[in-house]
Amino acid sequence: MEKDSDLKVFISYRESTCGECKENLGHHAWITLDRNRGALCLSCADIDHLAFLPSGDAALSRRARKHSVLSAVVLKWSRARKHYERQGLLVEEQALEQAERECLADSDIRARRRQREIERRAETDSQYMKDFAMSIRELFPGCPKGREMIIAEHACLKYSGRVGRSSSAKNFDPDTVRLAVIAHIRHAETKYDTLIAKGYDRSEARALVRDVIDSIMLKWETS
Repeated sequence: MEKDSDLKVFISYRESTCGECKENLGHHAWITLDRNRGALCLSCADIDHLAFLPSGDAALSRRARKHSVLSAVVLKWSRARKHYERQGLLVEEQALEQAERECLADSDIRARRRQREIERRAETDSQYMKDFAMSIRELFPGCPKGREMIIAEHACLKYSGRVGRSSSAKNFDPDTVRLAVIAHIRHAETKYDTLIAKGYDRSEARALVRDVIDSIMLKWETS
C-alpha cells in the first residue's frame, strides 16, 4: 500500500500540459503533481529513466522497491469506483533486474523443494507398500513368491479409494490386508471378471467364485 510520503505518478484521464516544458501531454499522460508548477511530465520531473513494473507480483514489487533508491507509485483514476487505483511501480532498471534475479532464485528453490517433497513421498509410499507386502506375506506365507508386492501395489495406488489407502490399512490391520488379498484372488484366480462381462450381477458373480477364493485363501494361509 502506498504511503503519503511516496512519490506518486498519475495516469491522467483528462488532457494535460506540463507546467515546466509546456508540452501538451494529451490524454492518459503520465504525470507528477508539483505544488508550484502543477502537472509535470516524467522528463521534467527527472524520473523518466525509471522502468515500469506492473502490479501483480507482490514479491517482485517489494524487492524492486527495496533495491531502488528512487521509486514512484503509479495510480490511475477509476471512474467506476471513484478513487485512484494502483497500477504498479516505477523503479530503477538495475533494481528491477536484481529483484528479478532474486525472485528467479526463489522459484528455483521452491521447485527444488517441491521435487524433494515428491521424492520423499515416493520413498515413503514405496516403503509403505513394502511393509504392506510384508504383512501379506506374514498372514499368507503360502502366497506365490512376488505376488505380495503385486497385491500391495494394486491396493495402495494413490487416489484409488482401495483398501490399501484406508486408515486401517495404515496400521496393517489383518482384516484390511485380507480384503486386499481376496480382491486380488477374485480378479486374478477366478472367472469373476468373465462373469461380470457376461452380465452377471456382482453379488451373483461373487457367490459363484466364493468357493474358489476360500480354497485358495486356505492354501495360502497354511502352506
